[in-house]
Amino acid sequence: MSSAAVSTLIREFFSSAEQKFAVVGASTNRSKFGNKVLRWYQEHGYVAVPVNPRETVIESAVCVPNLSSLPGNPAEYHVSIITPPTITKSVLEEAHKNGIKRVWMQPDADSSEALAYAKEAGITVLAGGPCVIENGLSKDEL
Repeated sequence: MSSAAVSTLIREFFSSAEQKFAVVGASTNRSKFGNKVLRWYQEHGYVAVPVNPRETVIESAVCVPNLSSLPGNPAEYHVSIITPPTITKSVLEEAHKNGIKRVWMQPDADSSEALAYAKEAGITVLAGGPCVIENGLSKDEL
């Protein structure tokens, strides 16, 4: 994928300053990528809901166990996925079931099986290297 195509997908992922995000694989461990991604959204003023079935609160945000439990309408969220590749496809299946149309598979979360499923399900995916921490857009850049 060209850098121009990636830039377009990133701009579409951050469709507005009011866009809500879910962070699947969020962690209470501040050294883990799932925590760093969640904090990036928070530090840039976005609504970001951590998703982790084993936690109730991460970085002062109420955690939900799965995408179906997101507050309001799950279809209104864009999703960052920070899970092992073996779990990512099931996350995408739940995203599709809930009408979620955009996901960003953070580095090392993607697999050929997950990418094929996303394409089949009509989910727009950012994958293959870009990272929200380095490539995300602040509200000032929208």
